[in-house]
Amino acid sequence: AAHVLIVSQVSSSPETASLATNITSVATSSASTIARVPSSLLPEILINNTSTSNRVAFEVIQKIPPKQSVESTVNQNQTSDRTEQGILTRFVHESGYDISNVELCPDLGKNMKLIIAVTSAPSHKDARMAIRQTWGHYRQRNDMNIAFLIGSTNNKSLSEELQQENKLYGDLICARFLDSYNNLTLKTISMLEWVDNYCNHVSFVLKTDDDMFINIPKLLNFIEKHAKEKKVIFGRLAKKWKPIRNKKSKYYVSPNQYQPPVFPDFTTGPAYLMTGDVIHDLHTAALGKTYLKLEDVFITGIVAQDVKIKRTHVNEFLNKRVTFNACNIQKGISIHMIKPPEQFDLWKKLLDGKSKCK
Repeated sequence: AAHVLIVSQVSSSPETASLATNITSVATSSASTIARVPSSLLPEILINNTSTSNRVAFEVIQKIPPKQSVESTVNQNQTSDRTEQGILTRFVHESGYDISNVELCPDLGKNMKLIIAVTSAPSHKDARMAIRQTWGHYRQRNDMNIAFLIGSTNNKSLSEELQQENKLYGDLICARFLDSYNNLTLKTISMLEWVDNYCNHVSFVLKTDDDMFINIPKLLNFIEKHAKEKKVIFGRLAKKWKPIRNKKSKYYVSPNQYQPPVFPDFTTGPAYLMTGDVIHDLHTAALGKTYLKLEDVFITGIVAQDVKIKRTHVNEFLNKRVTFNACNIQKGISIHMIKPPEQFDLWKKLLDGKSKCK
């Protein structure tokens, strides 16, 4: 029997109009054909083998593999980004978590000033351990917490190691996508979804990476000063950046993904701070936008601009590597490109009470 499914949300915006035109009457009469379409698409797509004019959209969708087939970090440099033809983020994002640790945010975050979401790769245990043993100690406070957000892995032994790591520390959140560079945006969206579902009363959310040193005292002081701010993202602002159209570049953006010649202003990805009231809007709006693997451009630029969220430049978000002297460490909120052993040196210099900095 033929399966008839009606498209409704796909055609709800101008950005998706061309995709909707092609999808509206795609069909099939066999279960085997339907099985090739990701399950997240089934409620929205009409499938019809008799409609040859709609094969273009069907082929675009077919190029998005299920999470079990997505290339892992190991071979990502040998593969192309499957989303370059342009596809809505909701078609590649899978909700939910294999490890959720919702207790990291008690009572939906009603008494929490800050949740820090550290994006990490499954194999980066050394980086996570270095953070836990240095600036991650601040998670002992009752008004904040730190979680490591990772994707899944096809490596069975590594997956078992992650389960053991989580049993010891209880601070991993494992989302349902295969961890890779092209899926960094899925990682951030999974973070937004987790906060939206389990920590939606928290005052501030810091998104950062596992090669960052975060000056927590400085960050908490900043939060105190900006406690009344609404609908804003703080960080190092990048202005008037242009999409790279060279197909050989790691950062290539096709016109199908983003057509304008200049990106909206965005905060760079190594670390940015969001007021808690932006999380729901960013999460829901991102799902309706064309997927882009450049997560900072996508989330804090394209999506944030769409939902009218202010982006504010803050000098203390260095988001780069700096000279490791005590004054630099104590003045900045975030420092980038930190190797696991270096976290301990920076931690020591942060706690150094002898230095007199201007």
